[in-house]
Amino acid sequence: MRIQKNPALLVALLIVLAALGLWYASKPAKTKLATTSAIPVRVISVAEKDVPRYVSGIGSVLSLHSVVVRPQIDGILTKVLVKEGQLVKKGDLLATIDDRSIRASLDLARAQLGESQAQLQVALVNLKRYKLLSVDDGVSKQTYDQQQALVNQLKATAQGNQASIDSAEVQLSYTQIRSPVSGRVGIRTVDEGNFLRMSDAQGLFTVTQIDPIAVEFSLPQQMLPTLQGLINDPQHARVKAYIGADTDGETGNLLGEGHLTLIDNQINANTGTIRAKAEFDNAEQKLWPGLLVTVKIQTALDKDALVVPPNVVQRGLDQHFVYRLKGDKVETVPVQMVYQDSRLNIIKGVQAGDSLVSDGQSRLKPGSVVQVLTDPPQVVQSESTP
Repeated sequence: MRIQKNPALLVALLIVLAALGLWYASKPAKTKLATTSAIPVRVISVAEKDVPRYVSGIGSVLSLHSVVVRPQIDGILTKVLVKEGQLVKKGDLLATIDDRSIRASLDLARAQLGESQAQLQVALVNLKRYKLLSVDDGVSKQTYDQQQALVNQLKATAQGNQASIDSAEVQLSYTQIRSPVSGRVGIRTVDEGNFLRMSDAQGLFTVTQIDPIAVEFSLPQQMLPTLQGLINDPQHARVKAYIGADTDGETGNLLGEGHLTLIDNQINANTGTIRAKAEFDNAEQKLWPGLLVTVKIQTALDKDALVVPPNVVQRGLDQHFVYRLKGDKVETVPVQMVYQDSRLNIIKGVQAGDSLVSDGQSRLKPGSVVQVLTDPPQVVQSESTP
């Protein structure tokens, strides 16, 4: 009986499986949509604007005049008439030295001059008398010649006395120490009452000119022709000084704006750089001697330049190129790099308003289907007067 039931069960199973197969085969197939996965990218429009070109370097602030005030005679410092840090003008009285001894010498020289002049006056009267008497042999020619020699001697003595007076007056002027330049008084090193000597190396203090002031900086030797062209046109050779800025002058505080005044007469063969100097008005005293600053010089102005961010341009084996949006696909466009810095690139080979890929280029190839991400539009930064 068990042997008879097994074939029947097997047949039943086969019938069920055949029915399921027929049902599955007759079931309508689902429609499959052949779609291509789009690559997400960000795009930017090519901008057209005037772009100034700049060159940057590191420089140090220098005073145009910095003087160590030292005594020119030995003597006791009687008064210091200025305070540390005070602004003074050229010719202002800074300090005085005891002048009593020099005044006494000056009075003595003046007295000696008066005596010599009185003696000379008498000798001239006698010479005139001897000259009249020598006509009719009233006096001998020898006497007349001796009187002439006495007059000459007294004249020389008077001249020597006058020279002594002039020397004493110069020495007396040294007892009043006046500022040789307009500037700011530094830290005082000697107090009143000290005996000063001309051999003292440190001096009393320094007077440093603050306004105007200079900045000295170095640039690559390739900039020499550009600097030579700029220095002949001060209106365009504007130099800006920043503190806390990188070499592109992107950050930091603007301390002042000046103009190029000097190019050094030789190139440093060791570094391949050339030194230059610019002069700044410094009424607010933001520039200080010894301060390290970043200088930025405008060297040219590109009119109606095609501008894109640096991340738009790609580097190929032989040339630069960009991905330009064409419908929902991209195409490669070779471009020429005209100018580049950390903020922007000036290129040729595209048109103003073209949509170029700015992010996502690593997955692209010519003809790739893309999906443009709807981020806020990116703005190309370009400052005409940084």
